[in-house]
Amino acid sequence: MATTTSTPGARTGARVHVQKFGTFLSNMVMPNIGAFIAWGLITALFIEVGWLPKLGIGDSAGSWVAEIGGWGDFAGGGIVGPMITYLLPILIGYTGGRMVYDTRGGVVGAIATMGVIAGTDIPMFMGAMIMGPLGGWSMKHIDAIWDGKIKPGFEMLVNNFAAGIWGGILATFAFFVMSPIVTWISDRLGEGVDGLVSNNLLPLTSLIIEPAKVLFLNNAINHGVLTPLGTQEAVEQGKSVLFLLEANPGPGLGLLAAYMVFGRGLAKASAPGAAIIHFLGGIHEIYFPYVLMKPKLIVAMIAGGMTGVFLNVLFDVGLRAPAAPGSIFAVYAQVATDSYLGVTIAVLGSAAVTFLVASVLLRTDKAEEADDQLVHATADMEAMKGKQSIASTAFAGGGAATATATREIRNIVFACDAGMGSSAMGASVLRKKIHDAGHPEVTVVNKAIANLEDDVDLVVTHQDLTDRARQKSPSAIHVSVDNFMGSPKYDEIVTMVDEGNKS
Repeated sequence: MATTTSTPGARTGARVHVQKFGTFLSNMVMPNIGAFIAWGLITALFIEVGWLPKLGIGDSAGSWVAEIGGWGDFAGGGIVGPMITYLLPILIGYTGGRMVYDTRGGVVGAIATMGVIAGTDIPMFMGAMIMGPLGGWSMKHIDAIWDGKIKPGFEMLVNNFAAGIWGGILATFAFFVMSPIVTWISDRLGEGVDGLVSNNLLPLTSLIIEPAKVLFLNNAINHGVLTPLGTQEAVEQGKSVLFLLEANPGPGLGLLAAYMVFGRGLAKASAPGAAIIHFLGGIHEIYFPYVLMKPKLIVAMIAGGMTGVFLNVLFDVGLRAPAAPGSIFAVYAQVATDSYLGVTIAVLGSAAVTFLVASVLLRTDKAEEADDQLVHATADMEAMKGKQSIASTAFAGGGAATATATREIRNIVFACDAGMGSSAMGASVLRKKIHDAGHPEVTVVNKAIANLEDDVDLVVTHQDLTDRARQKSPSAIHVSVDNFMGSPKYDEIVTMVDEGNKS
């Protein structure tokens, strides 16, 4: 008998709403991370204090390096300045509008974003995150006014002029109204960050960042908040420590190392592989279940995070652009030329502190073996969420669940917050298992939860994200997992496919 979850109505809560809002913000930035990386690399190479001038290549004011970097005889020109001023915000605005109303919404969102860009002299990421979705949302509702009422042959004329006129109105509104408002907000946020730095309080941000990460708000924090603020700071100072507040892989490495030494059962056995994926692959979500399994370990994560931030501030280090994903390779690729030593010490220091604190907590833990703790953690989760989970059957010793797969399963989606890291890993593992079982007719893909539609047969998510996935695909079978790489539920899914796809 194949096991699955029961399908009660989704219960939304404050955390789900916060996750959805945070994901919406981060989803405007994450598809454009390649553009941020390109800007960061160009900046690192070609600005006046960049790698090429320091190596003596094109270090004169009239060189081709200066022309690209926009300094010396070419001050105000080049590629670096226009990319950060125009390209990146417009990409964000277009993406935000497209998320709301497809390509048409993206175009109007980009037009509206141009208005807020032109009305200020700072990189307008926050304005793009407002005007882009606003452009798409408003255009969608305007189109609904005359939907089905346009005479045949006039559709293109009406649609194009409507988008152009409304886009122009929004751009004007953004120029005169939104630019001053967003500039004021941005200035206040910048002053807040400066105040934290000047008063040596920036490490306290770990009290918020580390717990929020394990609740799957990591992308929202990093790309929805820290990336816009950090990019503006990088333009002014050539680097920003804000890019390292969430992306530092040190604390996660320290936690997993502690599990390698002092963990028990399944957690100890899986920790080495998880450490490689986390530290080298940059997929921080891989360590979240290890914290959720023993919530007191958040103390170790906070201690390590605060240590890393303190050392980064102490050595005055920063990155030129976001490190995405949060791999140590991505971090070093964006490190400012004067920050390599400090960043290395901060990563190692944060890992060491997390390891020490987590080791004490694990060694003094009088609870059951780790595998048994997963059973109790799952039961607690079900009590909080008010519904049954497949995890209970997976960790209870192989007992059968009450629900079975009664329909054919042809398409499976492994969904996570961003649709990239953890979901890609899980989809790869599950795809191989299903195809090895002789079911080439089944497709297994990975997606962001925001992009899910109600046209799939089975959706696999981390247990803390299942509520949101069920809202997007209510008619699908939903399976919750707690371990992206080695969950026993994957074998149950294969059995479900065997049962449902019998010819």
